[in-house]
Amino acid sequence: MTRLRFFGVAAYELVNSRGQHILIDPFLDANPGSPVKSADLERVDLICVTHAAPDHYGDTFAIAKRTGARVVCGADVKQHLMALGLPGSQITATCWNIRVEIAGIQVHPLECHHWSHIKLPTGEFITGVPMAFIIHVDEGIRFYHYGDTALFSDLKLQGELYKPTHAAIGITQPWEVIHLMEGPDRVLTGEMNPHEAFLAAQWLGVRQVFPCHYINPDHEDVLTFQHYILEHYKAGNALPESILLAPGNWFDLDPVN
Repeated sequence: MTRLRFFGVAAYELVNSRGQHILIDPFLDANPGSPVKSADLERVDLICVTHAAPDHYGDTFAIAKRTGARVVCGADVKQHLMALGLPGSQITATCWNIRVEIAGIQVHPLECHHWSHIKLPTGEFITGVPMAFIIHVDEGIRFYHYGDTALFSDLKLQGELYKPTHAAIGITQPWEVIHLMEGPDRVLTGEMNPHEAFLAAQWLGVRQVFPCHYINPDHEDVLTFQHYILEHYKAGNALPESILLAPGNWFDLDPVN
């Protein structure tokens, strides 16, 4: 059995049939919606970090240091982790389409239309390449994490080439933590609105989509996304199915032949 747990925003835990625990963007301790904090995780084998934003990079360093988990990330996140004291031998840096295998788990990074930057302890800013991931969790389960991408047409090509089966796609902005974004002005949207996220789910061709980048599952944008899925279903289109999770919820993933 393959299991998925949602922590809120874009943080997930995947547990495969071999009992390996994979974290994606583990924003837990400062996440007001997550009932699980970093110290609560007993076993972590791999952490996948899409980019250096605080609500995605999250508690990667603390978890990796305590558990010995391997980390796969971009070059900027690797440099920051090493500056904090994590050994480079524990970190695999990669970039778009350079697929890596760690502990028998294949991680395929894909183009992502976003940004990634972080300040080193010395005060210097560094930038890197943001990534989406397809994680080959188990046979027949290729889990796509969108990495905060905006909508772009090559998502359709990625779906045709790499055939993800399940996907986490952002549909709004986690307004409860918007203060983590620096800037004097008002933020109006997330990287994708509900309609754009609906298109992304269709283009990727997944069986199930897990809307994310929220803390409150009753937010208007979440309900709007669910409406698009329902109307799509009423029109006679069975896929994708939308699985709406509240922070802390588990869900069992079925393989796709």
